[in-house]
Amino acid sequence: MKNIVFMGTPDFAVPVLQQLINDQYNVIAVVTQPDRPKGRKKVLTPPPVKVEAEKHNIPIYQPEKIRLEEEYKKIIELQPDLIVTAAFGQILPKALLDAPKYGCVNVHASLLPKLRGGAPIHYSIIQGEAKTGVTIMYMVEKLDAGDILTQVEVEILESDHVGTLHDKLSVAGSKLLSETLPLLFEGKLNAIKQNDDEATFAYNIKREQEKIDWSKDGEEIYNHIRGLHPWPVAYTTLEGQVVKVWWGEKITTTKSGNPGEVIHIENDGFIVKTGNNIGIKITDLQPAGKKRMTGEQYLNGAGSALKEGVMLD
Repeated sequence: MKNIVFMGTPDFAVPVLQQLINDQYNVIAVVTQPDRPKGRKKVLTPPPVKVEAEKHNIPIYQPEKIRLEEEYKKIIELQPDLIVTAAFGQILPKALLDAPKYGCVNVHASLLPKLRGGAPIHYSIIQGEAKTGVTIMYMVEKLDAGDILTQVEVEILESDHVGTLHDKLSVAGSKLLSETLPLLFEGKLNAIKQNDDEATFAYNIKREQEKIDWSKDGEEIYNHIRGLHPWPVAYTTLEGQVVKVWWGEKITTTKSGNPGEVIHIENDGFIVKTGNNIGIKITDLQPAGKKRMTGEQYLNGAGSALKEGVMLD
């Protein structure tokens, strides 16, 4: 029976923790981020991994900074055989990486060395990739740069968005970990060094990246919208007010107009001109200060005065 410390924070990490429990490893502790205030009312909310750990009565640690000696020493004192991380959100110090007999492994949602960083799922869609995957690798102090143990590919469908791909990768990652750990413990894996020259990066999405650039081709804008759905959500501006664009469809159009111009209004949405002949029909949106609504609800209510020729920015 191997003693494992699991480190993870968001929903992505929950199936990975569940898999370790189902495979009957002795998960002696879970390390996750501190509870954070969420929503407009700033309600202190535990991370999903903490909620799952509590169901199984696993001891929980929530260090603000795992790199502080007084924090990581608590983990070392548990004498884990292995540390498994999945979207933990902090880089581990060398002393902690070196402590377990079998090292520290990470479940990362990309085919490394592509898309190192905290938002690989978003970028794989934004960049229009046809596939991505999960990598299980040894952890090092450098961001997602450790030697690769195993990988699995996952297809990205035209209809996928961050939410659907997140769930597919989370399940694929937990399954891959289940297959990988027995081989790791038996010494049957040969780790492969990453080629740093091929590395690309997927840093956390910044606010300015969420804005739609209507001068880009329609295919790129479609990827942008689904690559930010359902979080943090793309946006545009209409008459100086921010409008969140939750979803849109690609529509081939021969109608002329300037990028960002409303060129056609239908019952269930309106079509915006892009940089080519692929327009974007906005079908799910949220005007400033209002609730999310369908295109039809918008056009029958807040957007009833919308006319062709209006410009989005």
